[in-house]
This record gives sequence, structure tokens and C-alpha cells, in this order.
Amino acid sequence: MFMWKMAPALSCGNTVVIKPAEQTPLTALHIGALIKEAGFPPGVVNIVPGFGPTAGASIASHMDIDKVAFTGSTEIGQLIKEASAKSNLKRVTLELGGKNPCIVFADCDLQLAVEETQKGAVYNQGQCCTAASRVFVEESIYEEFVRRSIETAKKIIIGDPLDPQTSHGPQISRKQFDKIMDLIESGKEEGARLEYGGAAVGEKSLFIQPTIFSGVKDHMRIAKEEIFGPVQCIFSFKRQQEAIERANNSKYGLVSAVFTTSMDRALSVSAALETGTVWINCYNALHAQTPFGGYKMSGNGRELGKYALAEYSEVKAVTIKLSETL
Repeated sequence: MFMWKMAPALSCGNTVVIKPAEQTPLTALHIGALIKEAGFPPGVVNIVPGFGPTAGASIASHMDIDKVAFTGSTEIGQLIKEASAKSNLKRVTLELGGKNPCIVFADCDLQLAVEETQKGAVYNQGQCCTAASRVFVEESIYEEFVRRSIETAKKIIIGDPLDPQTSHGPQISRKQFDKIMDLIESGKEEGARLEYGGAAVGEKSLFIQPTIFSGVKDHMRIAKEEIFGPVQCIFSFKRQQEAIERANNSKYGLVSAVFTTSMDRALSVSAALETGTVWINCYNALHAQTPFGGYKMSGNGRELGKYALAEYSEVKAVTIKLSETL
């Protein structure tokens, strides 16, 4: 996130002030040390750790800041837009939440779909805006998809994040841990079937087991709210148009995925999905050349690729009178 913003900003000749999330300041401070070591002129990159209501709010409302790029929750993104409007109408680009759908058709490579959607759901313990938290599976392969997803989840290694063998670490904070556990409980209470996980690991830790729900219905909280935790919700569908409509039935529109061996189907479904990114037979396939950003309440503006450069530059028209006859 740091580099996605800093690189295009500096490339376009800007100076930057970067406030990392209060939960994760250390990587930004380390990069600051490397920037100093590399010989950047003083004042070009400024790293300001702090809390949102103080440091973040000051940046959003500052009269001498021309542009703010933010990655985080939709609620805070709205506050930044409001602060911009009330101050100097600074440009704002936002990369916000997601409730990202995957559509898995019966003709897909089933094992590939199982592995990719599950990696998408539990990557970084689900603490990722692109988390694959809604998986729509065609009815004829639904039971086998759920069975294989459970077997794959059992192989996930939970442990110390600094151990190279570990693939699943803790949540970022007690507050986030409690939110995830509350949503897991709501899923059980509202009638979803808990197929795997759903519990804390140890009594005092912030580790949560990778969790799989089947039989999820669109009205449930786990189907509508961004969980930001290692929870995979698996739905079934009968018809292609039904899957598209249900996938689009969200206030978010960040990313989506389609799994099928029919390229015609993949492209037609991709065109119909209301998300800024669609992955076909893969997930979290991010590249520096590929623009990234959301529709609807997942934000606006784009990062990466040439589109990111436009966010950090202004267009100016200069017209010269060349002669009396022109």
C-alpha cells in the first residue's frame, strides 16, 4: 500500500506525507530509513505515524495538501471526502472495502477453483480488501466443492508468522478479533452451516481458525458485511444470470472472479460484474501494470499502471496566438 501510493506520486514530481495505519507503523518507518539511506532530499518523503482522528484528520483537512490517497474502511473514506469538501476540495482517491464474489461454474477445473477461492478468502487471515468472502458455486458441483474446501482448509498451518512454514497467523488486534467472532456467531444463529473452524485457537491469542460456512443465504450478515477475517461463505446457484445478479447485489464493487473453461462465458460474465477487477480462473493476480480500484462504495480512482499517474498530476491547457491571421 505504501509503495502503490508513493511511487506514482514521486514519479510525477510530488512530495508526500504518509500516515501509516496506527496498527502497522513499523514497515513504513523502516522504508523511511531506507529512503534516507538512499539519499532522498529532506522533505520529499515525510512519514507521520499517528491516529486517525488526529494525524489522519489533519491531513484530510489541511489547506496546503492537494491530494489524498487512502486505503481503508468505507466509513473513514467518507470522512476524508467530507473533510476535503469542507477544506480546499483536494482531490481524493479511495481504495475501500469489498464483499468480493467468485462465481464457480460446473465446467471449471474444480480443484483449481477450490484452492484459489480459499486462498483468496484466508490470505493474510482474511485481512485484505480483496478477500474472496462470497463464493457462488453451481448447484451440480456444490457438495463436492464444499467437501474439497474442507479438506484443503485442514492443511493450513497455523502458527508463528515469522516461521516460514506458517501459512496462517493472528488477527491484527483484539477489536478486529472480536468483530470476526461476532460475525461467525451471527452466521450460526442465522442458519448457515458451519463446516469447519469457527473458533479461536487458544484462550488468550488472537488466532482464529480458517472458517467455512455452507448454505449461506444472501440476507445473512456474513453475506453482506465485510468480515475482514478468515471466513469463507459458500452459496449455491442454478443459473448464470441468477449468479450475476446476486454477485452484484452489494454496496461494494472491488474485485470478483469467474471460474469456467468457457472463455465466451468468462468474458460475458466479466462484462456484467460490477467490480473494478475481474479475475478469470485465478485470484489476487495483481501486477504493477494493471490498474486497481473499485466501483460503488469500494472507492474511486485507480492505483497501479498508467492510470495511477493521472491521479498525481494535473492537466493544463496553454494556448498561444501565433499570428494575426490565426
